[in-house]
Amino acid sequence: MAAHNRQGSATTTSTDPAERARAIALNYLNHSPRSSGQLRAKLLAQEVEPAIVELIIERYIEVGLLDDAALAATIARTRHSERGLSRRAIASELQRKGFAQQHVRGALAEIAEEDEWAAAQELAAKRWNRLEGHSDDVRTRRVVGLLGRKGYGPNIAFAVVKGLIGADIKDVEPNTDV
Repeated sequence: MAAHNRQGSATTTSTDPAERARAIALNYLNHSPRSSGQLRAKLLAQEVEPAIVELIIERYIEVGLLDDAALAATIARTRHSERGLSRRAIASELQRKGFAQQHVRGALAEIAEEDEWAAAQELAAKRWNRLEGHSDDVRTRRVVGLLGRKGYGPNIAFAVVKGLIGADIKDVEPNTDV
């Protein structure tokens, strides 16, 4: 039987280590979806025996409480579409969250190179337009910085900015009063 301490963590009245581990795992998974790597780290940090940790993870995968492939794909899709993160930034986040390489690769395969390029252009155009009135050097520096923080490499960042500068030049009408 599980009780809850002041922090909301599950505590058990049983001395059975497996029951204690299950209570910790269920409480942890109750807050938000987690990877098996995150659950493993949580249980090991709570000093659960590694053999029990692996049994719990295997069981939770069997019953569908853990699905690393689906969770990685969901995270990749939302980070790309909502935050405009690059595949490189998403891969880094998924690795930090303890996803296996196969799940990271599978999730990133769903993001086409063209979609990544389009996201970089959209982010850059929004920032570029907000910086109207600043010099091209300032705008370039800030947009390249934004794209870098989102995980885009310098090649993509500078190519996108070059396109924005070219678009600004085309928008300026030539002076025919000369």
